[in-house]
Amino acid sequence: MLVEPNTPLQAHNSFGISAKALQLVRVRTEADVQAVLADAALRDVPKFVLGGGSNIVLTGDVKPLVLKVEIKGMRLVEETDKAWVVEAAAGEKWHDLVAWTLDNGWPGLENMALIPGSVGASPVQNIGAYGVELQDRFHSLDAIDLTTGQTFSLDAAQCAFGYRDSVFKHESSGQNGLGLAGKALITRVRFLLRKDWKPVLGYLDLERKMAETGISQPTAQQIFEWVCAIRQAKLPDPAIIGNAGSFFKNPTVTQDQCDDIIAREPKVVHYLLDDGRIKLAAGWLIDACGWKGKTVGNAGVYDKQALVLVNVGGKEHPCTGGEVMTLAKAIQTSVYERFGIRLEPEPVVV
Repeated sequence: MLVEPNTPLQAHNSFGISAKALQLVRVRTEADVQAVLADAALRDVPKFVLGGGSNIVLTGDVKPLVLKVEIKGMRLVEETDKAWVVEAAAGEKWHDLVAWTLDNGWPGLENMALIPGSVGASPVQNIGAYGVELQDRFHSLDAIDLTTGQTFSLDAAQCAFGYRDSVFKHESSGQNGLGLAGKALITRVRFLLRKDWKPVLGYLDLERKMAETGISQPTAQQIFEWVCAIRQAKLPDPAIIGNAGSFFKNPTVTQDQCDDIIAREPKVVHYLLDDGRIKLAAGWLIDACGWKGKTVGNAGVYDKQALVLVNVGGKEHPCTGGEVMTLAKAIQTSVYERFGIRLEPEPVVV
């Protein structure tokens, strides 16, 4: 185990914000975590788990010990008559896992192609796109308790998945309150990919692809290619323009609330959920408030998709976390004043 002092993090966060970790340890095996917890100088210090850095906003240097997760490996764990169970280590890139499963003929993750970040971060956020969420394909995960060093596994129910939410985003509260925020490091994640696969095609962008191509029953590989094309057309590549992907969660409202908004804004983009509530497109709300292309310092709203905040200063003059959050709060205020909707940021602010 090597403790790296004053380590630059600009290359380790997709926004490209310039900051450093006062101390950083690269976690390449479970033993690296055990070594940290066995070290008297590190055992009790606050810790921050860093995966792909695609869902964070750094507002300054990171004072807790940064555990940079770099565990690698993907494998087929089990095959039954009904499904494949595949496992990926936490340090693998999410998109690499999606491509690997399809290359092996195991469909199910294709709607979530090109989501940035690591496999280990995917359950924390319960990532999702184009009608599929991680919880829909989740089997179980392994993690290490950062207090005791003990390993443990969780199934879907124990992860308490919600919309862009899980047990890993909450502090424990009360006698029975289960919260694992800051208390666990995910090492491996397993997925259940069913053999009776059916395409998930409910989103407008996918329906347009079906109409363009004349393909009404696309394969998983075709959906993968469509999703990649859609995302590449709409969203900036973090390697070129720093960003954290979708910055705000799509808000949900009741049918009455939606009817009230539609009466004022007939073109509002919305989707009916299974529980009867309505999901509104946060990007549409932001765009309607005139934010597309606006900037605060070197932080801006992407001119092709208002849901994405970007680093317009590049690597030479990167935006600060403060600029990003100032812009985000201004957007929240204007959306609330016009629509009565409170937007909630997706990224973790550090």
